[in-house]
Amino acid sequence: MSTMAMPQPAASEAAVRYLITNYSPKGNKVGWLMMASILVEAWDLYSIAFVLIFIKEQYNPDPLMLGLAAAGTQGGALIGALLGGWLSDKIGRRVMFLITMVMFIVLALAQAFVPSVGWLVVIRFLLGIPLGSDISTGYTYIMESMAKGEREVMGNRWQFMFAVGEVLTIGVIVIFLLLDIHHETLWRVTLGLGALPALIILIMRHDVPETAVWLVQKGRFREAKKVAREMFNDDLAMLPDQDVVMPKVRTSAFLADLKKDPIRWRATIYGWIACFAQASEFSTFAFYLPVLFAMVGVSSILGNNLVTMGLFCLAAVSGWVGPLLTPKIGHRGIAIAGFSIVLVSLLVAAFALYTDNKILLPFAAAAMLWGHYWDASNCMTIPTMVAKPKYRGTASGFAYMFVKLPSFLAIFLFPSLFAAIGQANATLFVAIFPVIGLLAAVFILPEVYGYEND
Repeated sequence: MSTMAMPQPAASEAAVRYLITNYSPKGNKVGWLMMASILVEAWDLYSIAFVLIFIKEQYNPDPLMLGLAAAGTQGGALIGALLGGWLSDKIGRRVMFLITMVMFIVLALAQAFVPSVGWLVVIRFLLGIPLGSDISTGYTYIMESMAKGEREVMGNRWQFMFAVGEVLTIGVIVIFLLLDIHHETLWRVTLGLGALPALIILIMRHDVPETAVWLVQKGRFREAKKVAREMFNDDLAMLPDQDVVMPKVRTSAFLADLKKDPIRWRATIYGWIACFAQASEFSTFAFYLPVLFAMVGVSSILGNNLVTMGLFCLAAVSGWVGPLLTPKIGHRGIAIAGFSIVLVSLLVAAFALYTDNKILLPFAAAAMLWGHYWDASNCMTIPTMVAKPKYRGTASGFAYMFVKLPSFLAIFLFPSLFAAIGQANATLFVAIFPVIGLLAAVFILPEVYGYEND
């Protein structure tokens, strides 16, 4: 018989422990392939911020409908994060990332041909489902394909990839503006172009195998040995050569399992709070920077886009530096520094708006983005890393829910808040979120850099 009726818990636990603590020669390549998908998400989630002015010009929707068009993808990603994380644990990491990329290509193209804002809202909501799913799957891949320390640095690079995606988006829009392309063509082509990087990533990812950790957890030892030889140059001799029937994992036991270990529980609670805080601070103030600059008259449309492009170039540097600093100052250090910088920067930005200081505002925004790309760097890494492998997809998706829920609400409602209380008061209100994140980093987060969990 090729399948053993009795599971081998001791052998499988030893194999998983080996896989998550040892260096994989190909792990870094897999990590970058997973990070690359964030370029796709960044393009779609934030390209809309730079073309909203043209969509408004064409359809003249009310503020709530305009906010819903901008936030629709975030709402869909909320569902995608939960569903995708759960399915990643159930049917496999590889199947999920292939499905999500195909869905994204189709839906990204579809939004370029919508006949109304209403249809744009619908398509962007559906588009968010594969985007949310892909993040949870990608983080699971990173944590199961790279050794401790390396996986954390790679996971913390997601903000760098977001910044790169945002810079590319703005660069394309600036070129379109310089070419004086018709505004309707500009926003449709910009949104549809998100399908191109998705297609490239799908082709590059096609040959990436399922993670050996997931195969071991499912008792598929023969496939696990094959993948381990390819990824780790090791055939997992502790495992038998036959597949085994493993006990079924109850997803409902995910939270109960976390509570058994105070360190994992506190780290996960911090991750959820940090996800909420960083998403709220970005999806209010930073997401609407192009609109804010236009409203207060910082420059022309082209000038505002160039200023914003410069800000996100600086943010990309921050997103690269933050992960490199993490091994030196730890997850707590990078979180405390990031939320502190954002808090001070938002207070300065509010002051600039109260005093109509158009020169000070971009500098405050630059400092805010620098701090944000630090405080947001590890909020997904931590809860995914400390979760047990059998719950890792669920843990990643559950954490990403705390990014997408506030992102949806903030992007949807912030234009109305702008209109109701003014730009300065709205910016001062946003300062609540880095305060929440800072307090959580100081009083809840234990240092978990290099944490091992099997």
